[in-house]
Amino acid sequence: MTGTVDTLTIRTPDDWHLHLRDGEMLRAILPFSARQFGRAIIMPNLEPPVTTMAEAVAYRDRILAALPGGMIFDPLMTCYMTDDADPEEIANGFQDGIFNAVKLYPANATTNSTHGVTSWENIRPVLARMERIGMPLLVHGEEADADIDIFDREAVFIERVLNWMVRDYPELKIVLEHVTTEEGVAFVLESGANIAATVTPHHLMINRNALLAGGMRPHMYCLPVAKRERHRLALRKAVTSGDAGFFLGTDSAPHPITAKETDCGCAGIFNAPNAIELYAQTFDEEGALDEFEKFASLNGPSFYGLEPNESTVTLSRRTFEVSGDVVVEELGESVRPFYAGESLSWAFIDA
Repeated sequence: MTGTVDTLTIRTPDDWHLHLRDGEMLRAILPFSARQFGRAIIMPNLEPPVTTMAEAVAYRDRILAALPGGMIFDPLMTCYMTDDADPEEIANGFQDGIFNAVKLYPANATTNSTHGVTSWENIRPVLARMERIGMPLLVHGEEADADIDIFDREAVFIERVLNWMVRDYPELKIVLEHVTTEEGVAFVLESGANIAATVTPHHLMINRNALLAGGMRPHMYCLPVAKRERHRLALRKAVTSGDAGFFLGTDSAPHPITAKETDCGCAGIFNAPNAIELYAQTFDEEGALDEFEKFASLNGPSFYGLEPNESTVTLSRRTFEVSGDVVVEELGESVRPFYAGESLSWAFIDA
């Protein structure tokens, strides 16, 4: 696109990394994602986690039951990888269209990851089976060793884990989720078409100063944490380049305000209410609106072997203020959206 445009119409985007929680929280936040996205890869880190086909089907049914009338939204389910994950259960779930991918959390690396993998040797049979059938592995790419500086954990994970994974399973499809570093960007760019990464809107918009400068700001705390400015700039360059290895994944992760604003507050940023507008602002600032549809609507389906959505969405160049806290009445709690009270320059037009 050349010059200034006032409206932007793209294929309906998908969210390839989304936390919807369950119960009352699910019912309160689901409409925000369903309003903007056609499909979403749903994270399985509930308590207890989603590890079987039956659990995935039941969770999908709960999501669809919570979907407001008139909204069309397809939840794509994932299986939580554990030390004793069954290759047959996972493969059958993929071949039956129940599981779209497997999610790998290093044990204790992030929210609800206590059931995650404690030894990489335990999961080799699963990785080998996934490689054979073309099933994607979605990794929370941080080394969980408490002795590693929290700002270095993604880079160390790439060195210690991803390098041997791509060496030993060269055809395995891997998504480095919520990539945050120059090292992560380079890993994707230097790999083949079976390696990709999702990028969140908040990691494109903030660096670690947003969390720490002028006081501790718990609503800017997520895992992986935001990094130095040079890493943010590397992410922006990658997503606006048009490279097929990068696609949209919000990692929207709601927590009640009381769980954020407390001693040892929870990690997670809730960006679902305005996710597509946050991304559009980034692409506009980088002069790359021409590349926005690839990142938001085309690259993800291509990687997963799906067709892009046939419908479209439209955004309008209009300054507006991001709304404040979202009330979850049944819980007697509220959730604070990312960028609440701040201005954005693109607004989603409801159909």
